[in-house]
Amino acid sequence: MQGKGLIKFFLVVMLLVTIAQYMFVIPTNAVENDADNYAQDLTGDDTGEAYRIARASYLDSISDQEVFRLPLIKSYTYQDLKAQQLALGLDLKGGMSVVLQVDLREFLLTMARNSRDTTFEEAISAASQAQQSADDDFITLFGNAWAERAGDDQKLATIFSRNDALRDQIGINTSDAEVVRILREKADETVNLTFVMLRNRIDQLGVVQPNVALDAERDLIVVELPGIENPARARAFLTGTANLEFFDVLNVDQTSINALIQADQILQRRQDLAAGLDSTAVEQTTTVYDTVYATNDLGNLTDSIESITPREVQNQTAGPLFSVLTPNNGNFGPAVLGIAQGSNRQQVMRYLNDPEIKRLFPRNASFRFAETPLDADDNGTAGSLYQLYQLDLPRDGTAPLTGEYVTRAGSGPEPGGQVAVNLTMNSEGSRIWARMTTDAANNGNRQVAIVLDSMVVSAPRVNGPITGGSTSITGDFTVQEATDLANILQVGRLPARTQIIQESIVGPSLGEANIKSSVTALLIGFGLVLAFMLFYYGGAGVVAIVALLLNLVFIFGALASLGTVLTLPGIAGILLTIGMAVDANVIIYERIREELRVGKTVPNAVRDGFSNSYSTIIDANVTTILVAAVLAYFGLGPIKGFAVVLIVGVIASVFTAVLVGRLMVDYWINKRGTMTFWTAGSKSLFANVSVDWLSFRKISYGISAVLVAVSLFFIFTRGFDLGVDFKGGYSYTVAFDQEVSAQELRNALEGPLEGVPTIKSVDADNTYNITTNYLIDQTAQIDGQEPQDVVLAALYEGVTAATGDNSVTLDQFGSTETTVGTHITSVSKVGPTIADDIKRSALEAGVVALLGIFFYLLLRFKGKRYSTGAVVALFHDTIIVMGVFAACWGWIGFNMEVDQAFIAAILTVIGYSINDTVVVFDRIREYLTNYTKRDRRQLINDAINSTISRTVMTSFTTILVVLVLFLFGGASIKGFAFALLVGIVVGTYSSIFIASPIVYDLSSDQEVKEVKTASDTPVTA
Repeated sequence: MQGKGLIKFFLVVMLLVTIAQYMFVIPTNAVENDADNYAQDLTGDDTGEAYRIARASYLDSISDQEVFRLPLIKSYTYQDLKAQQLALGLDLKGGMSVVLQVDLREFLLTMARNSRDTTFEEAISAASQAQQSADDDFITLFGNAWAERAGDDQKLATIFSRNDALRDQIGINTSDAEVVRILREKADETVNLTFVMLRNRIDQLGVVQPNVALDAERDLIVVELPGIENPARARAFLTGTANLEFFDVLNVDQTSINALIQADQILQRRQDLAAGLDSTAVEQTTTVYDTVYATNDLGNLTDSIESITPREVQNQTAGPLFSVLTPNNGNFGPAVLGIAQGSNRQQVMRYLNDPEIKRLFPRNASFRFAETPLDADDNGTAGSLYQLYQLDLPRDGTAPLTGEYVTRAGSGPEPGGQVAVNLTMNSEGSRIWARMTTDAANNGNRQVAIVLDSMVVSAPRVNGPITGGSTSITGDFTVQEATDLANILQVGRLPARTQIIQESIVGPSLGEANIKSSVTALLIGFGLVLAFMLFYYGGAGVVAIVALLLNLVFIFGALASLGTVLTLPGIAGILLTIGMAVDANVIIYERIREELRVGKTVPNAVRDGFSNSYSTIIDANVTTILVAAVLAYFGLGPIKGFAVVLIVGVIASVFTAVLVGRLMVDYWINKRGTMTFWTAGSKSLFANVSVDWLSFRKISYGISAVLVAVSLFFIFTRGFDLGVDFKGGYSYTVAFDQEVSAQELRNALEGPLEGVPTIKSVDADNTYNITTNYLIDQTAQIDGQEPQDVVLAALYEGVTAATGDNSVTLDQFGSTETTVGTHITSVSKVGPTIADDIKRSALEAGVVALLGIFFYLLLRFKGKRYSTGAVVALFHDTIIVMGVFAACWGWIGFNMEVDQAFIAAILTVIGYSINDTVVVFDRIREYLTNYTKRDRRQLINDAINSTISRTVMTSFTTILVVLVLFLFGGASIKGFAFALLVGIVVGTYSSIFIASPIVYDLSSDQEVKEVKTASDTPVTA
């Protein structure tokens, strides 16, 4: 073996790097132990929310401080140390994962300077609708929608050329296609900048080892936040654009109130005309609210409300507007036009933005609701009332002062006890702010409105000019809210809004259970493989064991250095890698056993066995890496992690089994003179197999045709149990503290969720998965609540009705941190856009994988008979596995959903099956090349017979570890493992009975003879 010195060098380097990687755990643990002690001393507890908050606060405070130094090399902060270690995914640690869609609608409106062109608005609306199911990106969809609606004389250039930023690229004669291309470039810049700023913003969130990735092709940002304990806070942090604006206000006077009265009368007349009625004035009793404002230490009024008292008054105009808006009759601040219930805010804005209604108010009037509701009185009467402010909008439609001028933001308590966000502005911002506050003070303590994301967070009265560029925002913030807002403003406004289209939350208790089951499966699977290798290969089995141990060491070290997040599918990938890593050893050892049986000495048999195995090992593993690479490209989140683990595992197994294994075998033989490659019980196994496999090909074709036909029948008639990944919706895993049947749950939930939910039993006592599409398309708030909160409340209503137990509150039920009582352990949300995208990417991944394998085999084996045989066998395997799932879901006692994990399993089956097939093909090609005078049929039979031991041994070891994964890997991985089990069995069968016979049937005697000079002696290295 040449190059031993180079291999030893790389082995030593890899070991040193890997050991150094693992050594980072020591200083990291020291820091985390300090955090544990700090939190325990502070709270007097070692569990609970207060403890966790204190611990996280300590780690956050030192995250950017040096805590470890390698002499003369580098210093490390705590964040640096964590980045050097293998991070645990949400399904192992708990936390939150979201997929964010970068919303490019606002981008287009900005580029068009908010054009009111009807065709333009219709094209944006159509593109938004098409995005839910189309393959193309939003800009392309917009271009297509415009082309369908625009007339011959309408050009996109007339809309976008008015933007100064585009004027040098878009002229009046620029074609629509060129405009769309330029917009796509600008959109890509916007998406990339949004990603960078969002990543910087997440760094301020205090999450250890967050994972943020950009899918630029689909304008998606994938965010994983392990250990996050406040999902609502994370949602606000991720989706808030932090568009900070400062406006002058227009004081409300009788003219404004009269405009409201006229607006209400106009709307009433319209309503009466639509109903065919005469318009008449009607009196009614209306509730108005008397308000008492608080004063500060100087005795000046503030915008904080001390009390609100409702009272009834007569003679209010009855009409559509006043049914949803109560006008300000002097009961509120001078900038407040009226108040409305949270559920009526959108309707109020639709009325006021009506062109006929807008003409009743000053041209510079703009309306914004307050972000938070008014304080409730003692009876809680006004807890959902929101103030409507009348702002002074400049002629150009933009705020006089924005967050772009803010250079620093922080938070802290005010003298009056309120928490404030403190801002420092640059020189230009300071000048504008001084002018605005001077004008406000000169106008009699008029208010200045501070607007965040189109909502008024504060409207302070200005007693005098504020110079120096420093100011404070107060808006009834909690300490955490003020800190988050300051952090967002410090990073800056996101260039585009982001919308959560997929969300998953996993509780820590479920993560701990997954870790326990995964470690159990890993240890049992590894132990069984080691025991088998010792039994079957004797002394060579010891070498295989050492190679496998090294393989695991290198896999974990490489994954840590790559920053890979280890998930449950990733652990499944490691287990699968163990089974497949044995394959390289088996190929080599079986070849050595063949050489020994023909009478060669051990050194010669080892030399020829290794050299004749290289081609087979390379072909088998290249095809597996090809499939894993496709999975890594098209997959999202945990599936991408599974693919990375598989790629790393395959590369590590080839290095350890082929190169390091050869070093160890040569060392052993040089030291002891020999080595055993069998034991007494395994020596004769598969020694003299002589089966005419091709004689069964017509029978096997018939059996396979029946299996494929039955599978297609179930696929098209019964279909699949589509997971939430593919159909969209909300999915909850609920652990009950008492017995309840699925039917009882279904009946109780049908009403609150406005439809029949999908309910499946999870293989834990009294645990169910509940999936519903209730409000999945809803994005706007409902009665002041987020849609997911409304769905959760409906779920809680149904669950408590089914159990008859109201002892658990809604907050306790919905918290994944809860471990007692009936509670949710995990929740996922998949919007229709991402569901369609996942289905599309799954189909693309399968097609690309099959095409890649076909062309690789076409080039590698220089004959379409091999690639055709392989692809037909892969179609055969895929259809049967899918058919089994279509036939069995619903009556087998575990989850058989078709989701992203199932697609990963299908692609893994393709990779495994082609691995198996290539080994047989490689031997067929070798025999056809070396034994050109022999009968073609006999040559192919001999090739199959000579590789049957490897086929059986590799399948057995792989099935062994996957079976352990199925039995001990936990509920969420059972369907994945079952698909692999079926796929391995079917793949092994197809390699022998489908792929190889097709090669025979597509071969001709002339193809066999056109290779080397006829010889009946095998050519060996």
